Amino acid sequence: MRARRTLAITAVATMALGGCLGQQQDSDSGRNADAKDVTLTITANAVAGGKNDLMAKWITDWVIPEFTRQQKAKGVNATVKFDGSGVDDGEYKAKIALDFNTDVGGDVVEIDGIWLGEFAEGGQVRPLDDLVGKGKVDAWDGWPQIPDAVQKLGELGGKRYGIPVGTDGRVIFFNKKLFAQVGLPADWQPTSWDDITAAAVSLKQLPGVTPIQLNAGTAMTEATTMQGVLPLLAGTGTEIYQGGRWQGATKEIKAVLNLYQQVYRGNLGDPVLAQEAKGRDKSFEEFAQNKIGILFESDYFWRSVVDPTVGVAKMADRDTAVGWAKIPAMNPGAGVGGQDYVSMSGGSIRVINPKTKYPQQAWELLQFINSAKATKERLGDTAQITQRQDVNEEVLKNDPMLGFIAEKVLPITRYRPGLADYPKVSTALQQATADIIAGKSADEAAAAYQDALIKAVGEDKVAK
Repeated sequence: MRARRTLAITAVATMALGGCLGQQQDSDSGRNADAKDVTLTITANAVAGGKNDLMAKWITDWVIPEFTRQQKAKGVNATVKFDGSGVDDGEYKAKIALDFNTDVGGDVVEIDGIWLGEFAEGGQVRPLDDLVGKGKVDAWDGWPQIPDAVQKLGELGGKRYGIPVGTDGRVIFFNKKLFAQVGLPADWQPTSWDDITAAAVSLKQLPGVTPIQLNAGTAMTEATTMQGVLPLLAGTGTEIYQGGRWQGATKEIKAVLNLYQQVYRGNLGDPVLAQEAKGRDKSFEEFAQNKIGILFESDYFWRSVVDPTVGVAKMADRDTAVGWAKIPAMNPGAGVGGQDYVSMSGGSIRVINPKTKYPQQAWELLQFINSAKATKERLGDTAQITQRQDVNEEVLKNDPMLGFIAEKVLPITRYRPGLADYPKVSTALQQATADIIAGKSADEAAAAYQDALIKAVGEDKVAK
């Protein structure tokens, strides 16, 4: 029964994302604006005692009672409900796709930022200005606390669709103990790709040490794209989707694949890790065991992998043995926007359901949930990067690594394009890196990638 239900939801979601359902309606931002009895629902992939337990408890135990209390002080009787799930991301995506096309969906809904384009194309989500009224959205006092780069997570076509919930950042982690053995500095900060490969060559002299772990291949799935290909591509001055087309066998793609060729054909990386089913997990363990010198990863690695207390690959001397650096452009100034350093980030956003009966009150709830006070309450005692710089400055002051991400990386980061074709493009990029490991040259891998890309998205959507 559960399998049939999932298939049914997926089928409806597919029609919805294809634009068959949920077409745009005329704006009615003033709908029920003066209502004194209001019912709102918050939808998120969180459930008490299960997935995202802390978020679920925060919503039920703090957000709902605090918001209803504030509304009551204004003379509004607000009833707020929580529609929580505890399922994998694919099933949650299918659920909310169905919800958006019925009258049972939540009023404020959390979605992965990468889904925004799909839902917008299908009409399931709309710009906040259309729902709330032009000018009201821009007037929110929280925007100045969210870096422009992070705001783009909730933007499409220059319009705001939602407010980012939180984010992360990719950097280069390195083992200071291994660096010291070959005379590399503890405050290492490469300024070009050549600096990275030069450090890896120095580390090559250490027996039993893999100089650099650059995620590659199809077994690592999205980790290959997000931790490796996309930040490197940003370092060439372009993004994977630019000017309405996907990057095919361009000189920038070839440059990225050429670096992969230097790493894996030059015996600077371990090709076995890239092909094993749990290769990424094994790379974490090897780094913690001082067997990997350089690793491209997100701040997740610091706070959840090698954390001395709760990490999955605990590193007792993490705080003194692990260093971090910004990812440099291919050459100084060659990154996107003329940047010297680049990064990629992920995260989710909260949007307003266009079918809400109470758009103004839903906007008030959305602002409240993303206020500084609410954001701090959501974190509790945990140190984690949020969308708000004022909160980050307070809660990350005792964590230099996460503070580094918030202060130095978020202002220069980029996000994956939230378009329906992105997963197919990502798969093709993963295969291109796998081809390098299998022995193809950068040019050969790029050519094969372009052929696969054209088949996946159409020739008119591919830049050559």
